[in-house]
Amino acid sequence: MIVTTSALFKLTYSRYAIGAYNINNLEQTLGLFKGSIESQAPFIIQLSKGSRKYADKRMLEAIIRTASQIYPEAVFAVHLDHGDEETCYDCIDSGFYSSVMIDASHESFEENVATTRRVVDRAHEKGVSVEAELGRLGGVEEDVKVDEGSGYLTDPKEPVEFVKESGCDSLAAAIGTSHGAYKFSGKQSLHFEVVEAIQQMTLSSVREALSAKS
Repeated sequence: MIVTTSALFKLTYSRYAIGAYNINNLEQTLGLFKGSIESQAPFIIQLSKGSRKYADKRMLEAIIRTASQIYPEAVFAVHLDHGDEETCYDCIDSGFYSSVMIDASHESFEENVATTRRVVDRAHEKGVSVEAELGRLGGVEEDVKVDEGSGYLTDPKEPVEFVKESGCDSLAAAIGTSHGAYKFSGKQSLHFEVVEAIQQMTLSSVREALSAKS
């Protein structure tokens, strides 16, 4: 059964993490479904712009639909990974994707918000969840290429405002992780203090909102 990523987050929040897996072919798809059934865990299937071109988006969608018929007990989201605005609209309008990621992290904060807002408005009309990105991950993943010197961590002061202004359902924060070929190489490391700072800023915002209502 295909559900939105928002529904999965509500189910698993503060309980356990959800695996998100990029697939490109039949073998990967079957392995993903079999493994998830055995572990009795929901999951996210991620299709990148590159995989949609490599295998043809129609072929990948057909493979996933057939797998869901073979394993009807599977609960999963179909998510566009690191999409541009045009690709997001194509996936939203297809009626197959339950979630898309708009990656406008290379733009200014204001332009990132504006682009994400446009995608959110179109996606939410059709019940599709939206992920956005704030900060930039270094490394290479298909069309996403960021050298280590151009990557930067998410500013903990920005996520609350970004989510409010853009309306996105989830946010990919850069905390020192890296893409594909450069994963955990060079000078990168995980900055959990950034996660903690974002969490504290979010909690403070919630408390302020609750105080204003009382």
